[in-house]
Amino acid sequence: MPAETHVTHGPIGRDEILQIVRDRLADILEIDPGSISEGQSFVDDLDADSLALIELVESLEEELSDRTVGFRIEDEDLEDLKTVRDAVDYVHSRVG
Repeated sequence: MPAETHVTHGPIGRDEILQIVRDRLADILEIDPGSISEGQSFVDDLDADSLALIELVESLEEELSDRTVGFRIEDEDLEDLKTVRDAVDYVHSRVG
């Protein structure tokens, strides 16, 4: 069988989650992923509005549902995600 038919994904590490969050956020905000650091606030530092955050959640859910069946960021948890670190920690706690 070709290798691609039985590729398995191991646990996702925190660094990989940070990279996914950075890449998706950079696409949405049209900025360089290298300019995004964990300590930055979505609203205050990155000028992300609520629509951008919803796009980020949808993008993360789509990306991570391939690896973790049923991965979802709950609406009530969204208000607690103020910084890039908050998002990375949240995702890591759910899939790591």
